[in-house]
Amino acid sequence: MRKQTAAIIGACLVAHVALAATPASAGSPIRAREVVGDLDQPVAFTFGPGKKVWYVEKGTGQVRVHDLDTDSDRLFVTVPGVNGDGERGMLGIALHPRYPNRRLLYVYATRSAEGQLRNQILRYRDDHGSGVGRKVLFSSIAGGSPYHNGGRIAFGPDGMLYAIVGDAHDSGNAQDTTNEDRGKIIRIEPDGDVPPDNPFGDRVWVFGIRNSFGFAFDPQTDSLWETENGPSCNDEINRIRGGENYGWGPSETCAGASPGNTNQDGPNPIMPELFYQNPIGMTGIAFCDGCHLGRRSDGAAFFGAVNNGQVTRIVFNDQRTAIAGHTVVLDHGVSTLSYEVGPGGRIFFSDFDGINKLVRG
Repeated sequence: MRKQTAAIIGACLVAHVALAATPASAGSPIRAREVVGDLDQPVAFTFGPGKKVWYVEKGTGQVRVHDLDTDSDRLFVTVPGVNGDGERGMLGIALHPRYPNRRLLYVYATRSAEGQLRNQILRYRDDHGSGVGRKVLFSSIAGGSPYHNGGRIAFGPDGMLYAIVGDAHDSGNAQDTTNEDRGKIIRIEPDGDVPPDNPFGDRVWVFGIRNSFGFAFDPQTDSLWETENGPSCNDEINRIRGGENYGWGPSETCAGASPGNTNQDGPNPIMPELFYQNPIGMTGIAFCDGCHLGRRSDGAAFFGAVNNGQVTRIVFNDQRTAIAGHTVVLDHGVSTLSYEVGPGGRIFFSDFDGINKLVRG
């Protein structure tokens, strides 16, 4: 496996103004333990049966499978035409929720296709350990700049595939609901069709989204929570409800009162549950459901940041509809990216060089 310096790519992902680093909670017992190292920008990963990590390499287009028991690592497929500039590249990965009975893998990639640079959701069939039968389920024109492509994909508890599509560095896209997928969270069936209960009769689940590298479903309520990067202000955590408007649009500004200044476009904009006026570059998020990190972490969620490498724990009110508090529990020292729940309920996260597990002590 190849290891590549990530400083340039990391700089592309960082929000324009970084939050000054703050120390982790005094006496926090939470640490990170590397489980797979010497990787090449594994910005997205997921888990399959048998303690196998399926991960993407952002710039090479490769999907690889690493066995945590044997430490073996193999190529599954190389997606052709991937463009890894800036925030482009191989950005998301998910296995069919009934894998291995349905031997299907899904990826989100920025690639040259149809004579254009496009963000696509691709589906591959697992044929004895190799990806075959590529099918395009979703395709959207990528922006002229290499930023705001989104890319997070995951299956929800309803069996539908959810994906973040960034606004392509054009805030007007987020409020355009006339056949425009950019600046949205979309929801599709595993075969790419539009679910009949989608709120607008198309793929769009919610609109008014800027750009995001993370979302996760609360295992206690099935609610969807999303991290969102602001411009030079207002990184956010949102509780996502289908059919709603999350306010990002062409009137956005960092002047005036936060967070309304970046959430003022369109009908009835929803305000974030938590925001950072000075951005930290929020990335992935995962929920603790038996994650072995102690009583304070049970039922909490953990999210990462690309600017400062901190891992933050958030706790919820009794109804789990709002955030009751948040605490930095770990300073990883370098950017943290995707967050996933793995074997035994443990929480794992990636950085530009490997995959780590949160542990006590």
